Amino acid sequence: QVQLVESGGGLVQAGGSLRLSCAASGRTFSSYAMGWFRQAPGKEREFVAAISWSGGSTYYADSVKGRFTISRDNAKNTVYLQMNSLKPEDTAVYYCAARPFLGWGSHSYEYDYWGQGTQVTVSS
Repeated sequence: QVQLVESGGGLVQAGGSLRLSCAASGRTFSSYAMGWFRQAPGKEREFVAAISWSGGSTYYADSVKGRFTISRDNAKNTVYLQMNSLKPEDTAVYYCAARPFLGWGSHSYEYDYWGQGTQVTVSS
């Protein structure tokens, strides 16, 4: 079992930056690949970024590539999402997720554990 708690969301102007954190419980965090997803009002949850167990492999949605960076610190059981050059269309609830495999996945059904989400609002 893994419990995930996101933090770091908030209100920011377009062009600004935020860093989301996701703290995981459990001693086997390093055995999980991690992902970030987001869901805007009236839209389906969509993939944002993912990272392998070691952090050596990452993958991004085209919409955030070059602006967002996913990273992890296995010693702190935490995964991060650095978001730069934010746009109003990035407004959503952001969720972190864990899957008990070493490699990342880009579909929500590939993840077994989810956090409660953190709201990110980008004003124009």
